[in-house]
Amino acid sequence: MQLLKLILSLSLLSTAYAATAEEWRKRSIYQIITDRFALPDGADLTACDPAKQSFCGGTWKTIKDNLDYIQNAGFTAIWISPVSQNYEGPRTPYGDPYHGYWIQDASKLNSRFGTADDLKALSDELHRRGMYLMVDVVVNNVMALDTNPDLSKYMFKDQSQYHSYCPIQWGNTSSEQNCWLGDLKVTLPDVNTQDPSVVSAYTTWIKALVQEFNIDGLRIDAAKHVNMDFWPKFCGAAGVYCIGEVFDADAGQALEWQGKQALDAILNYPVYNALVEAFSIPGPQNMSALANMIADVKQKSADPTLLGNFLEDQDVPRWASISVDPQSMWNAMIFNFMSDGIPIVYYGQEQGFNGNADPMNREPLWPSKYANTTSYQLITKLNQLRNFLINSTEDWVTSQIQVLNQSPEAIAFMKGKVVTVLTNIGSPPQNVSISAHTPFGNSLSTTDILTCRQYAVGSNGSVEVEYSKGGVPVILVPDNMLDNSGLCGHALATVVEKGAQSTINTNGAPAPAPATPLAFAGALLMVAATLLAGL
Repeated sequence: MQLLKLILSLSLLSTAYAATAEEWRKRSIYQIITDRFALPDGADLTACDPAKQSFCGGTWKTIKDNLDYIQNAGFTAIWISPVSQNYEGPRTPYGDPYHGYWIQDASKLNSRFGTADDLKALSDELHRRGMYLMVDVVVNNVMALDTNPDLSKYMFKDQSQYHSYCPIQWGNTSSEQNCWLGDLKVTLPDVNTQDPSVVSAYTTWIKALVQEFNIDGLRIDAAKHVNMDFWPKFCGAAGVYCIGEVFDADAGQALEWQGKQALDAILNYPVYNALVEAFSIPGPQNMSALANMIADVKQKSADPTLLGNFLEDQDVPRWASISVDPQSMWNAMIFNFMSDGIPIVYYGQEQGFNGNADPMNREPLWPSKYANTTSYQLITKLNQLRNFLINSTEDWVTSQIQVLNQSPEAIAFMKGKVVTVLTNIGSPPQNVSISAHTPFGNSLSTTDILTCRQYAVGSNGSVEVEYSKGGVPVILVPDNMLDNSGLCGHALATVVEKGAQSTINTNGAPAPAPATPLAFAGALLMVAATLLAGL
């Protein structure tokens, strides 16, 4: 009887494991448009033109087969396109649903991206590597070609389960939540998420989806277009971290959607806009806007360390299309890794892609040949440092940043005991500098992990960075913190005390390990079953 109880308990463990917000805080995410990341062997590598808005052939299996590229850069999670069935029919005025957001029946899988076994295999392989799977979900709307679609094709088949057609009046919350996104060429019928039958069906569906495919987190599309009180029910049923798209540059308005009344976190569009304003060349180069936004987010966020930091995604221009100097991207990108929040890198950012608006910012990755670019190397080092700090300190990831100083050309801030100094001057040298007063003692030796140059702390804990050789970012870590980091000549640790895994790769990311909670539970189940068979 005791053995049967053990088997039952382990069975529950194997299906109930889910990643919490606390666990996601320690991750870094690589965002993928499933159709555009990788092709199967033998496919035509020259046939994908983003301007044609057509399917190019990426699948869940081709992601699985190319995870080394992501993990070798130190990422510990991926975010993939929605997995639900999309519109199936003639080509639309805006092309084909290669992106995955034109939902038809949410309860069915998108056969263009593969089978249920393919998605399970991707999830299993990620977990074998100690990585997480985040899936994009669309619940606000479905897709149609007119305002009176045939509902028999959809998950919700009754007219009462949709809001009546009306164009959105922007700035009117009720209209934004109950009227339809899209236009009259491609309509996006708005699902009535106030309807109890819709709430019940959606919560049942998402719970089953998460459990069947062992999904660790959800990215919520168009989150602010759904009534706020829907999200605690939906995410509660899912039982995983939920981060929502709230497309709003105003911190106060956007962050209303973070907290127990709504979502665990939002994508940090307020900080994204501040980064563009502070670092883009040409641009206003308003560093005060960034400093002010940091203070605003700290004041208004339920927990800024859970927010999603990004420079690019499928809905905004590639950084290289709005800023001509690569140093501007490197400085801005470092902010996302070294400040509060979870860093997210949109596929192709590491390759310097420069597509501007949709669809040109949804390029195929394979023409890059997955090159080991300067940006890829920088991201690898940033992940290595961030993963190391998370695993070697008690509070770096939960501590909140403090701005030490700012000038028109630079900003210095501190998170934990790490000082980051960023500039917007770009590559050409300038006769400017910035100093910052830290809590460090006089003469403390620190190392810039980007150049491995040592900086000695001056009187009153001051550090100074000058730009006579150009606008290079600086990340200063006390030397006594770098032991076992593998950075700048320091030995590499082989055991992680505080992470989910027991070993570290050279990039600081958890090494592949079969002993994930699911694998461990499965092994114990096998042992228990063997013992039971012998009784």
